[in-house]
Amino acid sequence: MKENFYKKINELLKQISVEINVEQSEKFFKYMELMLEWNEKINLTAITEQDEIILKHFVDCLTILKYINEDETVVDMGTGAGFPGVPLAIMLEKNNFTLVDSLNKRINFLNIIKENINLKNVITIHNRAEDFGQNKLYREQYDVAVSRAVAPLNVLVEYLLPLVKTNGKIICMKGSKAEEEIEQAKYAIKELGGKIELIDEFYLPSTDMKRTTIIIKKIDVSPKKYPRKAGIPSKNPLIKS
Repeated sequence: MKENFYKKINELLKQISVEINVEQSEKFFKYMELMLEWNEKINLTAITEQDEIILKHFVDCLTILKYINEDETVVDMGTGAGFPGVPLAIMLEKNNFTLVDSLNKRINFLNIIKENINLKNVITIHNRAEDFGQNKLYREQYDVAVSRAVAPLNVLVEYLLPLVKTNGKIICMKGSKAEEEIEQAKYAIKELGGKIELIDEFYLPSTDMKRTTIIIKKIDVSPKKYPRKAGIPSKNPLIKS
């Protein structure tokens, strides 16, 4: 099982120009084992087959590795089972990562992961995105904010843009139908002080699974009223009236 895992993850990562060493491979394997073990206690993932975990979780998360520079501080909002934050932290030991989730059970799981695979560059925080974004300890403190499968883009930018410094960026990981979301989010992006810098459409290695990475640069300070109170951004997304 281990040998097959190492072979598969190496093969697929090479296709996205990512090199992985033995120690990192071992961390990913242990991460997978613990995730499957904990998945029986709390709902972490619907993907439970080894090759699918490698492709749809680990490789998918590492498609954004090339957009994060060494030493940049990164916050992963709505991290869930640790995606994309944990895979990125395994690969980028010189970067500090903050993983935020609203469910304490998931944070407890991530603390087990941190301890078992020795992730010294990760801190975990139990909080809602709206409250986290209004906290002076975290607001505009990060170089990069990332998120995967959390909310529609016009909601997501309200969560993420207040967290990054001016000239920082947010990286939003989306599936195949991102065009409509991008169109609907244009007003929110501008309102929050952002500007679309890159839209990258691609397929996961050896599949027809389309992905879209949207990078938004923060060119101005986000108004203090954002993010709005818990629940409001998702119920009433920012749209041009």
